Amino acid sequence: MEVLHIKGSNETPEVIFNKDIQVFSITGKSLPEDVKEFYTPLIKWVVKYAESPNPETVLKIKMDYFNTASSKMLLEIFEKFKDMLDAGHKVSIDWYYQEDDEDMQDAGEDYADIVEVPFNFFKYQTVPQ
Repeated sequence: MEVLHIKGSNETPEVIFNKDIQVFSITGKSLPEDVKEFYTPLIKWVVKYAESPNPETVLKIKMDYFNTASSKMLLEIFEKFKDMLDAGHKVSIDWYYQEDDEDMQDAGEDYADIVEVPFNFFKYQTVPQ
């Protein structure tokens, strides 16, 4: 399966979906001008991946910020993971948030409640530059 790698920018997250090395991550900020244009390839990739997923799939989310439109698209991706879980595959989501970012922690907890996929929560500290 082809690797999906999108370099991050000030408006879009870095995305790495690589079945062969079992890396599935979305990292950074998400406030693209056209949210559907950005996220549609990700959703299509996950749908195709779900046809023959790895024995275990862990999606790593480490977002600094995302807007409302992006939150809806992330939910769509998480729902595809729920479909894989319902089909008997082992999936989970690792949700990373800065230790002082209660909004991002709450967002992860809300997603966990909505999609009923196992979430693991990790706090991290930013290193001063």
